[in-house]
Amino acid sequence: MDPLDAFWHFGNLFLPAWGVAALMALALKLIWRQAVSGMRWRTLAAWGGLGGTLGIVAALVLLGRDGTMAGYGLMLLGVTLAQWGVSVKK
Repeated sequence: MDPLDAFWHFGNLFLPAWGVAALMALALKLIWRQAVSGMRWRTLAAWGGLGGTLGIVAALVLLGRDGTMAGYGLMLLGVTLAQWGVSVKK
């Protein structure tokens, strides 16, 4: 595999997590305006993307492969928990 193929391979592995995180951050900013008014959209998306990436890595470690429904569930759990943890007011 050449470097360009490796780039696309890893990019497509983590793209669902970052896409879901961006959409979820947008939904948070539209639906719960008051609760996340102090948070920037990019901050919510970045934390969600990192959580989703950790969920995908956990799925690879636990399940041995990607693309399973359980793996996508772990990705969604990672995105959700990360964005919830950042948006909770203290």
